[in-house]
Amino acid sequence: MKKMKKIMALGMVTTLAVASLAGCQGGSDSSSNASGDTFVIGSIGPTTGDAASYGTSVKQGAEVAIKEINEAGGVKVGDKTLQFSLKFEDDQATPDKAVTAYNSLMDSGMNALLGCVTSDSSLAVTSLVQEDDLLMLTPSGSAAKITENNPNVFRLCFTDPLQGDTMAAHLVTDLGYKNIAVIYKNSDPYSAGIYETFAAKVQELGGTISTAEAFADGEDFNTQLTSIKGTDAEVIFAPVYYTDAAHIVTQAADLSMTLPFFGSDGWDGILDAVTDTATIEGAIFLSPFFSGDASSADFVAAYKSAYNATPDQFAADGYDGVYVIKAALEQAGSTATADLIKAMTEISVDGVTGKGISFTAEGEPQKAAKFIKIVDGAYTAAE
Repeated sequence: MKKMKKIMALGMVTTLAVASLAGCQGGSDSSSNASGDTFVIGSIGPTTGDAASYGTSVKQGAEVAIKEINEAGGVKVGDKTLQFSLKFEDDQATPDKAVTAYNSLMDSGMNALLGCVTSDSSLAVTSLVQEDDLLMLTPSGSAAKITENNPNVFRLCFTDPLQGDTMAAHLVTDLGYKNIAVIYKNSDPYSAGIYETFAAKVQELGGTISTAEAFADGEDFNTQLTSIKGTDAEVIFAPVYYTDAAHIVTQAADLSMTLPFFGSDGWDGILDAVTDTATIEGAIFLSPFFSGDASSADFVAAYKSAYNATPDQFAADGYDGVYVIKAALEQAGSTATADLIKAMTEISVDGVTGKGISFTAEGEPQKAAKFIKIVDGAYTAAE
């Protein structure tokens, strides 16, 4: 029996669905025509709005994986062979729309959730998956609180604190920078979370935060960048999404600032967001995936064939996320959530975002980070 809050939300879901159809948008359904039982993977992320690149990439990466798995015969679970079906809902990276999308997916028979794509949306549904006893694997929701005190929830990406620690060590220990400026979005758990850990680690390693400049939605960056320009900063660390990063580097160029930029994994996709790639020449950001790796060649080729584009880390997260769910089903020999949760702590998956990916009982992934450098307007592996 559905919970009362979901019954009450059904009218709103239906209204949104009708409006969505009128606008030729809404959820998508990618499934196989093969016979046999179907395991429905629901997924939630932005395919419209400022963060649309992230959700679109996760969706398309998952579709590539599902096509491969279904065409190879499906997933052997106990004495059954299952086919995967993907149902994806657009949440425009907003928590309220994520809840509406979640309820819609539950009404559609979702068996496991690959989502949400962004941190705020993931946080909005974690209590729901626990109440509904559903396995949740977020491909890219990095806020530390997403997996706290919830055995149903796992993540494939790095946490915000891990990103902060890793980038601090890279700048101070590996590259020898001592005076670092930070520009971050104080209203965003992702950006603020990385900044807080980064700042603490920089100081622990003997570095200095020359200035930390916060900004809010819709704000011009001239004030923050001018303030940074007046300090002894050697570099600028900007733990933000690619849309904000594109505006920041453009305005920095307008102010004739030449300090090198460093970013978090939210920078992936920035090459498509800037008008002049010279504004980000030499920038380095953290990522679990590099499309130029030989080990990713088959995935990159399949993705390019399907979408005429090079996959980013979010596409890779979507792709690996499906294979992680496949491995959990095979290990469990069951579709029961309790069995899948147990299996998640027992599997090891060789994916395109890491080899031997495993998960702790706390829902955290075990895999190595990579650094991506922009050289001549292209992503390269940083040495």
